[in-house]
Amino acid sequence: MRTHRPLLAVLATAVGLCLVAAGPATARPGADRHQDAVAAVDGLMTWWNPDSGDFDTTGWWNNANDLQALLDFWQAPGDTGGHDIEQLAAEIYDKNVGVKDGQFRNDYLDDTGWWGLAWLKAFDLTGDRRYLDTAIADANHMWAHHDSTCGGGIWWNYAHQYKNTITNELFIALSAGIHNRLDGDTTHLARAQDVWDWFQAKKLINGDDLVNDGLNTECVNTGRTATWTYNQGVILGGLVELHRATGDASALAQARRIAEAVIASPLLAPGGILSEPDDDATDGGADGPSFKGAFMRNLGALDRALPDRPYSAFIDRQADALRTLDRSGNFYGFHWNGPFDKADAARQHSALDALTAAVY
Repeated sequence: MRTHRPLLAVLATAVGLCLVAAGPATARPGADRHQDAVAAVDGLMTWWNPDSGDFDTTGWWNNANDLQALLDFWQAPGDTGGHDIEQLAAEIYDKNVGVKDGQFRNDYLDDTGWWGLAWLKAFDLTGDRRYLDTAIADANHMWAHHDSTCGGGIWWNYAHQYKNTITNELFIALSAGIHNRLDGDTTHLARAQDVWDWFQAKKLINGDDLVNDGLNTECVNTGRTATWTYNQGVILGGLVELHRATGDASALAQARRIAEAVIASPLLAPGGILSEPDDDATDGGADGPSFKGAFMRNLGALDRALPDRPYSAFIDRQADALRTLDRSGNFYGFHWNGPFDKADAARQHSALDALTAAVY
């Protein structure tokens, strides 16, 4: 994953915002949850650049997550607060479909996967077949970088330098999702299952039920402490899609183990608030601000797939913490347990992902 444009941090003071004082997190009624999400959309749209078809202040792959967050918000209960997200998706598509390698593909295969998932969601909401066709093109592009090195799996980039977790998780979610929307498909499901079997065989899920970042040059799980939240999250969505495709109960059982390990982790959820391993020491750089949003989006999908809705309280807690500890007007920062640091489109979509999950 790479940021293709410089990150232009937007300081709260530069936009004349007033920092909300930290306070206790308290549950909010459904109407207020929706109002919070609408306000977060208002904030995100301040960075929309209709000339470029991008959200300013963040990078190419983060822009896919900006779009995904808006589409998920559109699908959630309640109105869109006056935002025409269908038209926005069309504008993003039209202005970007021909750039880089076309069809939202480029030399980092995880970037391609993020865009493929966004267009799969756009197809769900609009029925526009070009979005599904792009998701298929993206999945096929990723599969072209699958080989027998390390026993299988998909490379991170064209240079074939690293077989990492996030690329393969995205592929599982995208290919299983395509199968679930493409009548008569067998190819995409077989590919998703192939990569999931490889993922398990390489023990990318460690003994603590957390997902490590990838394989070293000896094709062994690196065992790095960098168990980023997005590595834990994307596989949850992939396993929900696999379960939908196959009915295999073990997929949801594994997803639950990962989700529960995150919630119990003193590293990833200290004090019950989602965090990156180095949240307190950094501002997340160009990539990190998108990570927690990807986790929350997929945790929400898992929660809705389970009849007991086991993660609703955790989701509510993140939404409450964001509102009371990490908000400045309609804008949200990197540290969900506070204090607010600065605003940009990556931080904002992550907050929107959490707030939208709480609307359901």
